Amino acid sequence: MWILMYVFSYSVSPAATNDRAEWRILPTVVFQEFSNEERCKAAKISLEASLKEAGAKLKSGLEDLRSIGKADPSQIIIAFNVECLPK
Repeated sequence: MWILMYVFSYSVSPAATNDRAEWRILPTVVFQEFSNEERCKAAKISLEASLKEAGAKLKSGLEDLRSIGKADPSQIIIAFNVECLPK
């Protein structure tokens, strides 16, 4: 058995919200079992590609908003890690 584990987290600058508290990391951790390493690695590659694409789309959208003075990409931090681990 293999476990696909991914951690996705984001944080929004207090300046970008009504909440003036410190930056807060909001993580999500997901585990999924696979019967073999090859299936786990295939899922990992697919998931990493999807997360990278989503991040690029978000950054592009924020750049568009920055051009009209409504947002700044530096106000959001997004991070992820995807791993296949033997069970």
